[in-house]
Amino acid sequence: MLELLDVHKSYRMLAGRKHVLRGVNATFRKGERVGVLGRNGSGKSTLVRILGGVEAPTRGTVRRSMSVSWPIGMAAGFQTALSGADNTRFIARIYDRPVKETVEFVESFAELGEYLRMPVHTYSSGMRSRLGLAISLAVEFDCFLVDEALAVGDTRFGRAFGARLQRAGLILVTHQPSLVRQLCTRAAVLDQGTLTFYEDLDEALATYNSL
Repeated sequence: MLELLDVHKSYRMLAGRKHVLRGVNATFRKGERVGVLGRNGSGKSTLVRILGGVEAPTRGTVRRSMSVSWPIGMAAGFQTALSGADNTRFIARIYDRPVKETVEFVESFAELGEYLRMPVHTYSSGMRSRLGLAISLAVEFDCFLVDEALAVGDTRFGRAFGARLQRAGLILVTHQPSLVRQLCTRAAVLDQGTLTFYEDLDEALATYNSL
């Protein structure tokens, strides 16, 4: 389970503090697939970073009793001065996975060629997404945290990711209702710093479209 308890996030600005998340409470259970919808600027990226442990809340508590991936589709979580192979080795050691086999899987699946031995800062956004997805599939998290930059359609990556979701959970943060309908069974809407959950997908999508 992954829980957010009264989570607030604000940033210091020249004109004062900008409040992005205001008292967010959420529970994500192992194996469920949840879509979080939000317009550009609603705080989706901040929420993703907090869910993935990349960034800490200003106030509140994050509790984890299942393994959650880093935000797949974002550059967050990688040491960009290191190569893709070095990042893979580092992550394999953190999650107690066999290093050699993990690197071999990522090399085969991501199809980055010589770039796997080059610094991640030389990668395109698509190459970073492929690296992130390949490593996450090798680690086998309980829950995948995915932002909308990841293409999950009828591609090799999309099919492999879809197959993996049969055995794991998903938190998808996006502004595209079609992705939520395609991949999720429950949804929430992030608006003005608050997160509201809906058990009915149609209700969630209607609420989001009315914003």
